[in-house]
Amino acid sequence: MQMPNMKETKIKALVFCMYKKNTWFVFLGILLFFSSCIKDSKTQDSKIEYKLFNLENSGWKSKSVSHFLSDIEYKATLVPLQYYILKNEGNHDLHKVDSIYESLKRERIIEIEFQQEQEDDLLKSEYTNLDYESAVKYMSFTIENDFKVVTQSGDTIPCLGTTFERNFKVAPFKRLLLHFDNISPEENIKLVYQDHLFGNGILKFKFTETPIKL
Repeated sequence: MQMPNMKETKIKALVFCMYKKNTWFVFLGILLFFSSCIKDSKTQDSKIEYKLFNLENSGWKSKSVSHFLSDIEYKATLVPLQYYILKNEGNHDLHKVDSIYESLKRERIIEIEFQQEQEDDLLKSEYTNLDYESAVKYMSFTIENDFKVVTQSGDTIPCLGTTFERNFKVAPFKRLLLHFDNISPEENIKLVYQDHLFGNGILKFKFTETPIKL
């Protein structure tokens, strides 16, 4: 039987040690990589949580402008998109919330509320000169044509659509959600409303602060 060559044995042992050493370095590298990813993920989560906390702590809907005309209060509120995203998605996956916000950040949602001074129903014919059913249809569909946004750079953005929140006379006000698109997140905006429903002319709601961003 041929005896193993001593030199060959040493070389094999060295190669094996180098292989084991390299394997350890590869394993260590993978471990450090995943550790870094987890740390970055936790840091990102913390940042998003902190910003969402600031939004919630500020009351979310902090940018409101009101006008009073003919015993009607018109109140427009610029609402951060994150409010509605969290309302729909919950807060269990903040990365998803952040991702949705990034895809929608050029959109704006404005709430506008109409309330009669004595909390009477504003859709009565005495306020609109329409029968009640026609007034409901106008506020549900046609009224979107009465709104536009003007940006600080001079662009005029039409309303994409409205959502009439029916409260079935539980609350004393009527509320609409106005949807606008293609507005830079950095832009200040002014809402312009041509009031055909109640006949009070043109109302302007200037939001002087930039919107809160994540």
